[in-house]
Amino acid sequence: MLRALVVSSTEKGCSSLCSLIKEHEGSVDILHCYSAAEARRIILDSELDFVVVNAPLADESGEDLAIMVTEQSLATSILVVRVEYFEQTQALYSNQGILVVSKPVIRQMFFQALSLGLSLRRRLGAMHNENEKLHRRIEEIKLIDRAKWTLIENLGMDEGQAHRHIEKQAMDLRKSRYDIAVSILKTYQR
Repeated sequence: MLRALVVSSTEKGCSSLCSLIKEHEGSVDILHCYSAAEARRIILDSELDFVVVNAPLADESGEDLAIMVTEQSLATSILVVRVEYFEQTQALYSNQGILVVSKPVIRQMFFQALSLGLSLRRRLGAMHNENEKLHRRIEEIKLIDRAKWTLIENLGMDEGQAHRHIEKQAMDLRKSRYDIAVSILKTYQR
């Protein structure tokens, strides 16, 4: 289920944006708050798919909050501004990944921003997952290499022999090479 945060200084603005989101997405978990300070706490504590900031807020203009969303989370940031500030705001913040929508909110334009934002969120999420997987793989390779060097230093093997030893142990014991490497390091690095 999608998770969203709506930040608006007024109850009317908050309920209006929440109803538009529900109309577009159907089943969505929507959190809402009325200040940037409260929004920052929610953003840091929750995993959100998108954040809608109805500028200006009671405690700040809202642009800094929208930037914080894109810099410190995977959520899409949608900034809603008055029509007279739309072009200037879009020029300033669109290159930072912030989607800008003007007030009064036109239903179709808001829906397009939501669709684009959710598409970007899915793509960013997939890239983040792939990046995490690659980082884990790199850490596994580093640990296996440390285990090889431990075998070389302690048992006098060459690199090929150490590699074959880890591979054979993994096959014989039906464990991963990573598990064998951890076991080797525990054995020889006491």
